[in-house]
Amino acid sequence: MTVSYRLLRIALVVFGAVMLLLYPLALVWPSGWAWHHGAPYDSDYFMMIVGLYAVLGVFLCLAARKPENNVSLIWFTVWSSVVHAAIMAVQSLDDSHHRGHLWGDVPALLLVAVVLAVLVRRSELRRGVLVE
Repeated sequence: MTVSYRLLRIALVVFGAVMLLLYPLALVWPSGWAWHHGAPYDSDYFMMIVGLYAVLGVFLCLAARKPENNVSLIWFTVWSSVVHAAIMAVQSLDDSHHRGHLWGDVPALLLVAVVLAVLVRRSELRRGVLVE
């Protein structure tokens, strides 16, 4: 088992846990994580996002057991994070009330994408097979 493979397993658990903590993050730093004023539960949109990321977080934690069996999920996480960050960055620039996202969730999403992409490539995971 390579160092990159071990780091990938750790990253999957860490990022999965952070995704499970999206709601508390919005309570602590609303301008960086929530797109509305008031409590997080006041927004149907935000609660939908919390639900989606909670599910993804659970599956990333489970994927850490055998990343080679979950390559598609990991790449989905990479590319959906890039797309989400890009859209959010553009929207943040259009609305001065949401500039905090440029320092909160936009960099967080890009960090997830870059770290997972680099570790998957370095771990040499290909179509569900760990190349040793």
